Amino acid sequence: MHETDETEQADPMEAPMDAETHEPLYPGDTGQLPADARRLLVQLLTGPSLDGRRHSRLWPDLLRYQDLIRSRLADLFLDLVVDTDAQVAFVRQADTGELEAPILLRRTRLTFLESVLLLYLRQLLAEADVRGERAVVSMDEMVEQMRLYERALNTDQAGFERRVNAAIEKVKKNSLISAIRGSEGRFEISPTLKLLFSAEEVTALIQQYSAVRAESEDQGAAS
Repeated sequence: MHETDETEQADPMEAPMDAETHEPLYPGDTGQLPADARRLLVQLLTGPSLDGRRHSRLWPDLLRYQDLIRSRLADLFLDLVVDTDAQVAFVRQADTGELEAPILLRRTRLTFLESVLLLYLRQLLAEADVRGERAVVSMDEMVEQMRLYERALNTDQAGFERRVNAAIEKVKKNSLISAIRGSEGRFEISPTLKLLFSAEEVTALIQQYSAVRAESEDQGAAS
């Protein structure tokens, strides 16, 4: 006779070992996540990102509930991107391949100047990482960098300044730069940019924008 291995049947009434039981948080609450995990999920969904330095109370919760949050987001066809070294995280649409999935996160197309500014900030971030320093940029430096492409936009001075201000306001609104207290006109660059642009993408964009700038300078010299 052959011996058979007996598998122990799980009790369907027994809660999983990693599940946390809690009282309803409010009348009619049917949620399964603890309060801290729910607050974390809301912050990630409202975005634009979670920064461990600015959200010091939520970052430990992210490390604790990361798998649980990732699962909840996957139910919505979303993906959680986390860099534990930089202490930043954000949510993006999951790459579902050939599967048609509804789009939950609204995307806005970047203007040319916004792309130029983001690329510049990403370069400064990479250089600061090599030096082991915080990445800092001034308002004047951002304006000066975008001014290099003024000819390419073929617009008047007032229109160019409006676009420059709009680009800076957009990166501020999305928490990609944050004002440094006690240092007027200076900002710290968020490590989130490292996750948004890979090294290969940065190289490709540098080449593309350098060509645009060179072409506009040649046209200016010829005129």
